Amino acid sequence: MRAKIDNEVLFIHRDDVPKYNKQGSIVRNSYFWALRSIAGRSNSRYDWEFESEIWIALQRMLLSFGESGYLPTRETLLEFDAETEEIPQTLRLISTRID
Repeated sequence: MRAKIDNEVLFIHRDDVPKYNKQGSIVRNSYFWALRSIAGRSNSRYDWEFESEIWIALQRMLLSFGESGYLPTRETLLEFDAETEEIPQTLRLISTRID
């Protein structure tokens, strides 16, 4: 999921967050609701926002869903631009850099 940090807020690109589908997978829908429950903003018209205070919860959630094997890595990994100065320690286990 494409991500960036600005003023201690993590933004996940709105096109990369999971979509809720009433007829969809229970795991994917649970993932959607779990992420939405800790997001500061979770509107389909904007990037989703996660304040630094909950990054440890986000890390645990992404690791847990990633280890389940039901979701592809690209849906549980934060992708930061190569120009990003430094990825915070709390997010390193669930992050990568992209060109």
